[in-house]
Amino acid sequence: MTKKSSNQFNFYKQELLNSIELNFIFSKKPINRFKNLQNFYNNNKLSKIDRINVLKRSINSIQNCNLRKNSQNLILGDGNINSPIMIIGEAPGVHEEKSGKTFQGESGKLLEKMLLAIKIKRENAYFSYAINFRPPEDRKPTTHEIKRYSVFLKEHISIIDPEIVILFGSTAMESVTSSNKRISNERGKWSEIILKNKTYPLMITFSPSYLIRFPENKKFSWEDLKKIRQKILNLNIKI
Repeated sequence: MTKKSSNQFNFYKQELLNSIELNFIFSKKPINRFKNLQNFYNNNKLSKIDRINVLKRSINSIQNCNLRKNSQNLILGDGNINSPIMIIGEAPGVHEEKSGKTFQGESGKLLEKMLLAIKIKRENAYFSYAINFRPPEDRKPTTHEIKRYSVFLKEHISIIDPEIVILFGSTAMESVTSSNKRISNERGKWSEIILKNKTYPLMITFSPSYLIRFPENKKFSWEDLKKIRQKILNLNIKI
């Protein structure tokens, strides 16, 4: 039994790696870079949890990556995998690395307050990061690192299949949209990303850790949160 499970995982892992195209480019036009992988999932009838586990093991098998090499823990995501709301942060910090969970410590508490302000309980949302390993000394991930991990993040979004995606911070913004513009100019605007021919509404806003350092910008985040709440009502999303 053990040997069979191991062989099955190796097969899934190889199929996943063969199907992912590292030069995944964000576009406003419908594109389908993961068609082979989706067919693989459908043909093998993998559950959402199985697909997440395959993705996690594939990320943990990345070679020649300083982020993975210098990190103690892979942080993929947690929360309600069937939630209509997917929240994506920038990268794990020291608290997340130690606990193995997303959005811990002071920034996690602030995020919970922000979500409760628009009637979203933590247990009803799903949380992840643009980068799955803590960067050394909590530095900002490089453009190369963001691009490399964005492939896995976009697959992660497709697996969770939310109705709304909320991007907290410039690293999350760049990972999903390929934009490296100033987040202050991009936040608060609804946009979209198309993955596997499905459109996902996006809202970009400041990260909780940024707001802790610059609390004067909380007023802008509150405007963004109100727009998210209105979108939830407009789409009649139950959460």
